[in-house]
Amino acid sequence: MTDIPVKESEVLRYLGQRGTEADDAVLSAVRSCIRILKEESEPKRVYRFFPLIWEGENRFRIEGMEVASRSLGKNFRGCGEVCLMAATIGFATDRHVERETALGRVSRAVIFQAAGAALIESWCDLVNEEIRRKAEKRGLFLRPRFSPGYGDFSISHQPEFMRILSVQKEIGVTLTETCLMMPSKSVTAVIGMSKENAHCLTAGCEACGKTDCLYRRA
Repeated sequence: MTDIPVKESEVLRYLGQRGTEADDAVLSAVRSCIRILKEESEPKRVYRFFPLIWEGENRFRIEGMEVASRSLGKNFRGCGEVCLMAATIGFATDRHVERETALGRVSRAVIFQAAGAALIESWCDLVNEEIRRKAEKRGLFLRPRFSPGYGDFSISHQPEFMRILSVQKEIGVTLTETCLMMPSKSVTAVIGMSKENAHCLTAGCEACGKTDCLYRRA
């Protein structure tokens, strides 16, 4: 059983219930799904630090991965090093979503999806904090973590993340032909590291430029 904290409010946000009060039946189902996933999930993570090689205003290279991205260029301004990370909570969410869907309990399947999304984000926050503590010992500050698929940082970079971090070997995550990860509740991200405290937020909606997203935190 994992002790990763999961806020009910985050699960409700993923369910699109931002700004509305959930009824008792929904809250009961949310609590049940959270409890089950916390009991069955298998959180794993891998991360490594690399030099950030700038090759232009918004072009850089990380351990052989060449990236062109305005979003990352802004995020990385002033950084000379990055951390690549990958994390997963295992197949528990996928198993329950598949089972509930097969039984025709679609609403419960959706709640499992939302609970899994909240759980993996919370796990990533814990990994992020572990990385922050290591960076702090070296006098470095973290920028917001940024995943392939955010902004103009193409999801096509996923195979390079898998290669650089040996993700399949280290934590058992594989990649489909369309660059989706399995288990589905898995995340890859890059975190800029700077000697300057830029007062950047560390993760999530606050780091994303998609302000019209249905699931964005208020």
